[in-house]
Amino acid sequence: MKLTEYINTDRSLFSFEVLPPLKGKSIDSLYHAIDPLMEFKPAFVDVTYHREEFIERPRKDGGYDKISTKKRPGTVAICAAIMNKYQIEAVPHLICGGFNKDETENALIDLAFLGIENVLAIRGDNLKDERNFTPEKNGNGNALELIRQISDMNNGVYQDQELQNATETNFCIGAAGYPEKHIDAANINSDLKFLKRKVDAGAEFITTQMFFDNEKYFSYVKRCRDFGIHVPIIPGIKPITKKAHLRNLPKIFNMDIPEPLATELHDAKDDKAARQIGIEWCIQQCKELKAANVPALHFYTMSFSSATKDVVSKIL
Repeated sequence: MKLTEYINTDRSLFSFEVLPPLKGKSIDSLYHAIDPLMEFKPAFVDVTYHREEFIERPRKDGGYDKISTKKRPGTVAICAAIMNKYQIEAVPHLICGGFNKDETENALIDLAFLGIENVLAIRGDNLKDERNFTPEKNGNGNALELIRQISDMNNGVYQDQELQNATETNFCIGAAGYPEKHIDAANINSDLKFLKRKVDAGAEFITTQMFFDNEKYFSYVKRCRDFGIHVPIIPGIKPITKKAHLRNLPKIFNMDIPEPLATELHDAKDDKAARQIGIEWCIQQCKELKAANVPALHFYTMSFSSATKDVVSKIL
């Protein structure tokens, strides 16, 4: 079932995002993160996809071997497993980095075969040693190009354009939104212009980057509407659980932590105190968002469910 059929309702739904287990780990570790949240009847679960990273390891003969150093395999299979085990919608992330268009097409074919109808199309992160994002040869260079490829398949247009009577896919496409602008955007208006192009190309819903100031989300939604973007905009939420988040989250995700929250976290004596501050802040955030009838409250769990459970138990 398409997400837009769920979220065009008169109440705020609950959803969350998880990370696939690291290579060599069992899917049971993921189930342990999902199980405690099922009592709240989530409408859908996002499953991220992380780009594979490599190093060159020297050999005795003077050559080099290309070694994979980071891999979270199985996004497609994990989505199928979640849908089968929990009978809820799973939303795989599709990224540009590390895939050419043929590989992206094959992944989409697999998803269609499995009955997965919703995808979140994003560019993905740079490699650690990349100053600027570099796509694969014959790969999509940004989320707009990826959305266009998915939309083409929804219209029966595949990479081999000579295919006759190709099956039309039926994906509901999501795009990412940035209330405090994408790190590569010159300003918020240029970011919104690019987002409008993604919606015009076929994106049917937007999930935002995490934020800690609701006014930034409300302002972002208004700006989107003024730009002619009228698809549902789902707020991304994360409860802060440790003092290090005060430093790490703004650096990694290019967002601000409001001064009152930052001051409380700075003064917290330890991570236990910081966690309680973060959860209380998140509860108030969610209550205000829910009162504004946002489409869903979407939690970035990082595959750790306890803090999200503490928040959701107070608001649903």
